[in-house]
Amino acid sequence: MQAASEIRLTESDLPALARGCAVLGTGGGGSVETAIPSALQALRDHGPVPLVRLADLDDDALIVPMSSIGAPTVGHEMLASAEQPMRLREEVERVAGRPIAAIMAGEIGGSNGVEPLAWAAQLGLPMLDADGMGRAFPELQMVSMHVAGLTSDLVILSDVVGNVATLRPISAIWSERQARALCVASGASTMMANYLMPVRQARGAVIEGSVSAALDIGRSTQGHADPVAALTGRLKARRLLDGKIVELERQTGGGFVRGAVVVDGTGADAGRMVRIEIQNENLVVFESGEVLASVPDLITVVDVQTAEAISTETLRYGQRVSVLAWACDPLWRTPQGLAVVGPRAFGYHIDYRPVEEYLHVGL
Repeated sequence: MQAASEIRLTESDLPALARGCAVLGTGGGGSVETAIPSALQALRDHGPVPLVRLADLDDDALIVPMSSIGAPTVGHEMLASAEQPMRLREEVERVAGRPIAAIMAGEIGGSNGVEPLAWAAQLGLPMLDADGMGRAFPELQMVSMHVAGLTSDLVILSDVVGNVATLRPISAIWSERQARALCVASGASTMMANYLMPVRQARGAVIEGSVSAALDIGRSTQGHADPVAALTGRLKARRLLDGKIVELERQTGGGFVRGAVVVDGTGADAGRMVRIEIQNENLVVFESGEVLASVPDLITVVDVQTAEAISTETLRYGQRVSVLAWACDPLWRTPQGLAVVGPRAFGYHIDYRPVEEYLHVGL
C-alpha cells in the first residue's frame, strides 16, 4: 500500500470513500448521495487530489477544517453552490493573512467526509488524512480539537446565496450557538470553516488516518457474499438486530433533525424490537427500556442485503436493515471526551458503557 503522502485520490476512489463515510456518519453528516456528483465533477474538472499527512507538512502550514452545517434533511434537497468554497477560502486567507496548505474534513462521516474532496479539487489543495471526530456528531463543540483544548475563536460561514459571515465567539459553546443561528437564517444549511490551526497545533488534536480508514471500510464489502458480515468484521462491530423499520418519527427544526426509528426484528431476531433515537446522528439504541449502545460509540443502520449505510434523512418505513454498533476512538472515552459527547451531553440521564460490555448482544 502507498504511503499517505504518495496517494492521489481519483474518481475511482470515490465510491469506496462514499461508502465508508456513510458508515462512519452514524446516520448523520449528510447523505453521501448529494456529495458524490459534485465530487465526481470536481475531480474530472481539476484532477486528482493529494492525500497528505501532518508529517508531510511544515509546522507552520495552515490546516483548515471545512464542513457543511445544518439539518441533513435540508442539505439533501438544498445543494451547495460551487462558489461557496471559493468565498470561504477568500475570507479564511484574508483573516489568517496566509494561504491554506490543506483542507481537512471537520467530520469524516456522511457527505461531510466526501464534500471536502470536491472542495480540495476545486481549490487546488491537498486533503489531510484526518478529521475532527472519526465519525459524525451534530454540534460544533463536539470535535477532538475542543477536547484537546484548542480555542474556537473564529468561525467563517458561506451560504448558498452568497452571504459570508465571520464570527469571533468567546468559546466553543458560543460558536455552536451563533453559527447555528446563522445557519437557520440561511435556510438550515450552510458551509463552514473553523478551528483554523497550524500543523504544530493539529498534532494530537485531530484524529489522523480517518480518510484512509473510510476508504478501507468502503472497500471491505466489495465482492463478499455477505456484505454485512464483512462490514461487521472490518469494524469489529456488534450486530444488534436485523429487522424491518416499522415506525419513524423525524422533525426538522433549529438546524437539526430529531426523532426516532423503531426496528422490528426478523429471522433470528423475531420477537425483538429496538428504538434508535436521533439528533442528526443515531444517538442511543434501546430495547425494552434497556440501553444496547450509545454515543460516543458508533451506531449505524445499513441495508441488510448490501450493507450500504442509510442516513437519517433517507430512512423509510419497511426498509430491511441491520443495526450495527462499534467502539469509538479512544479520545471520546476519556472523561473530557465523555463530557462533550457522552449520553448526558445529549440530555440522556444514563451513564456511558462501552458497547463491548453489553455481552448479551451477539457479534
